[in-house]
Amino acid sequence: MAKTAKVLADGISFGEGPRWHDGRMWFSDFFHHAVKSVSTAGDIRVEFTVDDQPSGLGWLPNGDLLVVSMTKRRVLRRSADGAMSLHADLSDIATWHCNDMTLDAQGRAYVGNFGFDYETEMAKGGVEGALANLIPARLALIEPDGTVRVVAEDMHFPNGAVITPDGRTLIIGETFGFRLTAFDIAPDGGLSNRRVWAQMGTRAPDGACLDAEGCVWVANPTAPECVRIAKGGEVREIIQTALPCYACMLGGEDGRTLFMFTSRPDEAGGKPVGQIEVATVDATHAGRP
Repeated sequence: MAKTAKVLADGISFGEGPRWHDGRMWFSDFFHHAVKSVSTAGDIRVEFTVDDQPSGLGWLPNGDLLVVSMTKRRVLRRSADGAMSLHADLSDIATWHCNDMTLDAQGRAYVGNFGFDYETEMAKGGVEGALANLIPARLALIEPDGTVRVVAEDMHFPNGAVITPDGRTLIIGETFGFRLTAFDIAPDGGLSNRRVWAQMGTRAPDGACLDAEGCVWVANPTAPECVRIAKGGEVREIIQTALPCYACMLGGEDGRTLFMFTSRPDEAGGKPVGQIEVATVDATHAGRP
Protein backbone atom coordinates (compact mmCIF):
# COMPACT_ATOMS: atom_id res chain seq x y z
CA MET A 1 0.00 0.00 0.00
CA ALA A 2 1.35 3.40 -1.01
CA LYS A 3 2.25 5.93 1.65
CA THR A 4 0.78 9.42 1.55
CA ALA A 5 2.96 12.47 1.96
CA LYS A 6 2.06 15.35 4.26
CA VAL A 7 2.46 19.02 3.42
CA LEU A 8 5.41 20.57 5.24
CA ALA A 9 5.20 24.07 3.76
CA ASP A 10 3.54 26.04 0.98
CA GLY A 11 4.06 29.49 -0.47
CA ILE A 12 6.62 28.48 -3.08
CA SER A 13 6.18 28.51 -6.84
CA PHE A 14 8.26 25.70 -8.35
CA GLY A 15 10.94 24.01 -6.25
CA GLU A 16 13.88 22.22 -7.86
CA GLY A 17 17.42 21.05 -7.09
CA PRO A 18 16.90 20.24 -3.38
CA ARG A 19 20.06 19.57 -1.36
CA TRP A 20 20.40 18.88 2.38
CA HIS A 21 23.01 21.25 3.82
CA ASP A 22 23.77 22.50 7.33
CA GLY A 23 20.55 21.19 8.83
CA ARG A 24 18.22 22.57 6.17
CA MET A 25 16.95 21.56 2.75
CA TRP A 26 18.15 24.12 0.23
CA PHE A 27 16.33 24.44 -3.09
CA SER A 28 15.80 26.67 -6.10
CA ASP A 29 12.43 28.35 -6.55
CA PHE A 30 12.40 28.87 -10.34
CA PHE A 31 9.87 31.60 -10.81
CA HIS A 32 10.72 33.51 -7.65
CA HIS A 33 14.33 33.71 -8.95
CA ALA A 34 15.54 32.67 -5.52
CA VAL A 35 17.50 30.01 -3.69
CA LYS A 36 15.66 29.16 -0.49
CA SER A 37 15.89 26.67 2.36
CA VAL A 38 13.42 24.93 4.62
CA SER A 39 13.81 23.21 7.98
CA THR A 40 12.14 20.00 9.08
CA ALA A 41 9.72 22.25 11.00
CA GLY A 42 8.61 23.88 7.75
CA ASP A 43 9.98 27.42 8.05
CA ILE A 44 11.16 28.74 4.70
CA ARG A 45 13.76 31.44 4.28
CA VAL A 46 15.21 33.13 1.21
CA GLU A 47 18.97 32.58 1.13
CA PHE A 48 19.59 34.85 -1.86
CA THR A 49 18.14 35.86 -5.22
CA VAL A 50 19.58 35.58 -8.74
CA ASP A 51 18.88 37.44 -11.99
CA ASP A 52 17.56 34.32 -13.75
CA GLN A 53 15.70 31.10 -13.02
CA PRO A 54 17.96 29.02 -10.76
CA SER A 55 17.99 25.23 -10.91
CA GLY A 56 20.67 22.73 -9.83
CA LEU A 57 22.68 23.42 -6.68
CA GLY A 58 25.92 21.97 -5.30
CA TRP A 59 28.75 22.84 -2.94
CA LEU A 60 32.41 22.82 -3.90
CA PRO A 61 34.91 21.28 -1.44
CA ASN A 62 35.86 24.78 -0.23
CA GLY A 63 32.24 25.60 0.65
CA ASP A 64 31.40 27.81 -2.30
CA LEU A 65 27.94 27.15 -3.75
CA LEU A 66 27.34 26.53 -7.45
CA VAL A 67 23.98 27.53 -8.92
CA VAL A 68 22.67 26.73 -12.39
CA SER A 69 21.37 29.83 -14.19
CA MET A 70 18.85 28.19 -16.50
CA THR A 71 17.96 30.48 -19.36
CA LYS A 72 21.38 32.16 -19.49
CA ARG A 73 22.99 28.70 -19.75
CA ARG A 74 25.68 29.24 -17.20
CA VAL A 75 26.69 28.21 -13.68
CA LEU A 76 27.24 30.85 -11.02
CA ARG A 77 29.50 30.62 -7.99
CA ARG A 78 28.57 32.11 -4.62
CA SER A 79 31.37 32.49 -2.11
CA ALA A 80 31.03 32.44 1.67
CA ASP A 81 30.78 36.26 1.78
CA GLY A 82 27.86 36.20 -0.66
CA ALA A 83 29.78 37.43 -3.70
CA MET A 84 28.51 36.02 -7.00
CA SER A 85 30.71 35.27 -9.99
CA LEU A 86 30.58 33.31 -13.21
CA HIS A 87 31.87 29.77 -12.71
CA ALA A 88 31.21 28.36 -16.19
CA ASP A 89 29.53 29.31 -19.46
CA LEU A 90 27.59 26.41 -21.02
CA SER A 91 26.19 28.27 -24.04
CA ASP A 92 28.44 26.35 -26.45
CA ILE A 93 27.10 23.01 -25.14
CA ALA A 94 23.52 23.57 -23.98
CA THR A 95 20.99 23.81 -26.83
CA TRP A 96 18.21 25.05 -24.53
CA HIS A 97 17.75 25.82 -20.83
CA CYS A 98 20.17 24.23 -18.38
CA ASN A 99 18.62 22.29 -15.51
CA ASP A 100 19.82 19.91 -12.82
CA MET A 101 23.39 19.52 -11.62
CA THR A 102 25.29 17.00 -9.49
CA LEU A 103 28.79 17.47 -8.07
CA ASP A 104 31.29 14.74 -7.28
CA ALA A 105 33.63 14.71 -4.29
CA GLN A 106 36.31 16.63 -6.25
CA GLY A 107 33.93 19.46 -7.16
CA ARG A 108 33.34 18.43 -10.76
CA ALA A 109 29.80 19.27 -11.83
CA TYR A 110 27.61 17.30 -14.24
CA VAL A 111 25.01 19.63 -15.77
CA GLY A 112 22.11 18.73 -18.04
CA ASN A 113 19.99 20.84 -20.36
CA PHE A 114 16.60 20.48 -22.02
CA GLY A 115 18.04 20.08 -25.52
CA PHE A 116 15.06 21.81 -27.13
CA ASP A 117 12.13 24.11 -26.39
CA TYR A 118 9.92 21.38 -25.02
CA GLU A 119 7.33 23.80 -23.57
CA THR A 120 6.54 25.16 -27.05
CA GLU A 121 6.39 21.65 -28.49
CA MET A 122 4.15 20.47 -25.63
CA ALA A 123 1.82 23.41 -26.20
CA LYS A 124 1.57 22.58 -29.90
CA GLY A 125 1.21 18.81 -29.73
CA GLY A 126 1.30 17.48 -26.18
CA VAL A 127 3.73 14.78 -25.12
CA GLU A 128 3.51 13.03 -28.49
CA GLY A 129 4.40 16.25 -30.26
CA ALA A 130 7.32 16.91 -27.93
CA LEU A 131 8.66 13.38 -28.38
CA ALA A 132 8.31 13.66 -32.16
CA ASN A 133 10.31 16.90 -32.22
CA LEU A 134 12.80 16.03 -29.49
CA ILE A 135 16.36 17.24 -30.00
CA PRO A 136 18.84 15.22 -27.92
CA ALA A 137 21.00 17.09 -25.43
CA ARG A 138 24.64 16.89 -24.43
CA LEU A 139 25.68 16.39 -20.82
CA ALA A 140 28.34 18.82 -19.65
CA LEU A 141 31.11 18.34 -17.11
CA ILE A 142 32.53 21.42 -15.42
CA GLU A 143 35.94 21.06 -13.80
CA PRO A 144 36.56 22.83 -10.47
CA ASP A 145 38.41 25.58 -12.35
CA GLY A 146 35.40 26.22 -14.62
CA THR A 147 36.68 24.37 -17.69
CA VAL A 148 33.80 22.77 -19.61
CA ARG A 149 33.59 19.65 -21.79
CA VAL A 150 30.97 17.26 -23.13
CA VAL A 151 30.89 13.84 -21.45
CA ALA A 152 27.75 12.33 -23.02
CA GLU A 153 25.77 12.88 -26.21
CA ASP A 154 22.28 11.97 -27.36
CA MET A 155 20.58 12.39 -23.99
CA HIS A 156 16.78 12.55 -24.02
CA PHE A 157 16.29 15.49 -21.65
CA PRO A 158 18.93 14.66 -18.97
CA ASN A 159 17.57 15.48 -15.54
CA GLY A 160 18.09 14.40 -11.91
CA ALA A 161 21.40 12.58 -11.42
CA VAL A 162 23.03 10.71 -8.53
CA ILE A 163 26.53 9.39 -7.90
CA THR A 164 27.00 6.15 -5.99
CA PRO A 165 28.90 6.24 -2.66
CA ASP A 166 32.05 4.75 -4.23
CA GLY A 167 32.10 7.58 -6.78
CA ARG A 168 32.25 5.13 -9.68
CA THR A 169 28.75 5.29 -11.17
CA LEU A 170 26.53 8.12 -12.36
CA ILE A 171 22.80 7.36 -12.65
CA ILE A 172 20.83 10.00 -14.50
CA GLY A 173 17.20 10.36 -15.54
CA GLU A 174 16.30 10.81 -19.18
CA THR A 175 12.89 12.40 -18.80
CA PHE A 176 11.74 11.90 -22.40
CA GLY A 177 13.45 8.51 -22.57
CA PHE A 178 11.36 7.30 -19.59
CA ARG A 179 14.42 5.64 -18.13
CA LEU A 180 17.32 5.90 -15.71
CA THR A 181 20.67 5.61 -17.48
CA ALA A 182 23.97 4.65 -15.84
CA PHE A 183 27.59 5.42 -16.74
CA ASP A 184 30.92 4.38 -15.30
CA ILE A 185 32.86 7.39 -14.02
CA ALA A 186 36.55 7.53 -14.96
CA PRO A 187 39.18 9.03 -12.62
CA ASP A 188 39.10 12.23 -14.70
CA GLY A 189 35.30 12.46 -14.51
CA GLY A 190 34.67 11.12 -18.00
CA LEU A 191 31.78 8.76 -18.61
CA SER A 192 31.70 5.38 -20.35
CA ASN A 193 29.80 2.07 -20.52
CA ARG A 194 26.41 3.68 -21.01
CA ARG A 195 23.53 1.35 -20.15
CA VAL A 196 19.90 1.36 -19.08
CA TRP A 197 19.74 1.18 -15.28
CA ALA A 198 15.93 1.04 -15.17
CA GLN A 199 13.10 1.44 -17.67
CA MET A 200 10.26 3.33 -16.08
CA GLY A 201 7.33 2.58 -18.37
CA THR A 202 5.14 5.66 -18.63
CA ARG A 203 6.82 7.42 -15.70
CA ALA A 204 9.05 10.34 -16.68
CA PRO A 205 11.99 10.75 -14.26
CA ASP A 206 12.67 14.23 -12.96
CA GLY A 207 14.59 14.95 -9.73
CA ALA A 208 16.18 11.98 -7.97
CA CYS A 209 18.16 10.85 -4.94
CA LEU A 210 19.88 7.63 -3.87
CA ASP A 211 19.36 5.59 -0.71
CA ALA A 212 21.62 3.26 1.27
CA GLU A 213 20.01 0.15 -0.24
CA GLY A 214 20.99 1.23 -3.75
CA CYS A 215 17.52 2.30 -4.82
CA VAL A 216 16.73 5.62 -6.47
CA TRP A 217 13.82 7.81 -5.40
CA VAL A 218 12.42 9.49 -8.51
CA ALA A 219 10.00 12.41 -8.76
CA ASN A 220 7.36 11.76 -11.40
CA PRO A 221 6.05 15.03 -12.91
CA THR A 222 3.35 13.20 -14.86
CA ALA A 223 1.56 12.08 -11.68
CA PRO A 224 1.21 13.01 -8.00
CA GLU A 225 3.81 10.55 -6.78
CA CYS A 226 7.41 9.86 -5.88
CA VAL A 227 8.61 6.32 -6.62
CA ARG A 228 11.47 4.19 -5.31
CA ILE A 229 13.11 2.26 -8.14
CA ALA A 230 15.54 -0.66 -7.87
CA LYS A 231 18.14 -1.48 -10.50
CA GLY A 232 16.31 -3.22 -13.32
CA GLY A 233 13.13 -1.20 -12.89
CA GLU A 234 11.27 -2.83 -10.00
CA VAL A 235 9.10 -0.32 -8.16
CA ARG A 236 9.81 -0.89 -4.46
CA GLU A 237 7.66 1.87 -3.00
CA ILE A 238 5.29 4.65 -4.02
CA ILE A 239 4.52 7.78 -2.04
CA GLN A 240 1.38 9.62 -3.09
CA THR A 241 1.71 13.40 -3.19
CA ALA A 242 -1.03 16.01 -3.35
CA LEU A 243 0.36 17.56 -6.54
CA PRO A 244 2.61 16.35 -9.39
CA CYS A 245 6.14 15.81 -8.09
CA TYR A 246 9.15 17.46 -9.74
CA ALA A 247 12.03 17.00 -7.30
CA CYS A 248 12.95 14.94 -4.26
CA MET A 249 15.80 14.60 -1.78
CA LEU A 250 16.49 12.65 1.39
CA GLY A 251 17.44 14.75 4.38
CA GLY A 252 16.78 15.36 8.05
CA GLU A 253 19.21 14.50 10.81
CA ASP A 254 19.01 10.75 10.06
CA GLY A 255 18.64 11.08 6.28
CA ARG A 256 15.25 9.38 6.30
CA THR A 257 12.98 12.33 5.60
CA LEU A 258 12.04 12.42 1.94
CA PHE A 259 11.38 16.00 0.84
CA MET A 260 9.20 16.19 -2.28
CA PHE A 261 8.71 19.40 -4.24
CA THR A 262 5.33 19.50 -5.96
CA SER A 263 3.50 22.05 -8.05
CA ARG A 264 0.46 22.76 -10.20
CA PRO A 265 -0.31 25.43 -12.80
CA ASP A 266 -1.90 28.61 -11.52
CA GLU A 267 -5.53 28.59 -12.66
CA ALA A 268 -5.27 32.33 -13.34
CA GLY A 269 -2.42 31.71 -15.77
CA GLY A 270 0.36 33.10 -13.61
CA LYS A 271 3.29 31.38 -11.94
CA PRO A 272 2.87 27.76 -10.82
CA VAL A 273 1.76 27.20 -7.24
CA GLY A 274 3.91 24.78 -5.31
CA GLN A 275 4.50 23.23 -1.93
CA ILE A 276 6.93 20.98 -0.07
CA GLU A 277 5.67 17.57 1.01
CA VAL A 278 7.46 15.04 3.22
CA ALA A 279 7.35 11.40 4.29
CA THR A 280 9.54 9.25 6.51
CA VAL A 281 11.19 6.31 4.73
CA ASP A 282 13.18 3.29 5.92
CA ALA A 283 16.49 3.58 4.04
CA THR A 284 18.73 6.57 4.69
CA HIS A 285 20.36 8.87 2.14
CA ALA A 286 23.49 7.70 0.34
CA GLY A 287 25.86 8.95 -2.34
CA ARG A 288 25.68 12.36 -3.97
CA PRO A 289 24.02 14.79 -4.04
